[in-house]
Amino acid sequence: MATRRTFTSEFKAQVRLELLSGAKTSAELCRQHQVAPMVLARWRTAFMAQVPQLFDREATRRAEQQRIAELERLVGRLALELEVAKKASSLLTSASSRNETWR
Repeated sequence: MATRRTFTSEFKAQVRLELLSGAKTSAELCRQHQVAPMVLARWRTAFMAQVPQLFDREATRRAEQQRIAELERLVGRLALELEVAKKASSLLTSASSRNETWR
């Protein structure tokens, strides 16, 4: 019983790029890499289906980076507000304890 060969993503990309560049024909690539024409056609279909997603990822990544920056600014502002509230609380506590000692 023959076992199926598995190909890495890098290998598939290399073969697809060779075909897209026009350096070799589909038949030449199939012979060179001992790949069936249907396998090469499947790789082409998968490649073409995933190309638009590459550009969507960039837009998504940009939006995520903007959201992260926004949240970091919010955390900084809240940390500053918390620090001010702690100082105000300690000042009020020390002032009320001084007022009690004067009575």
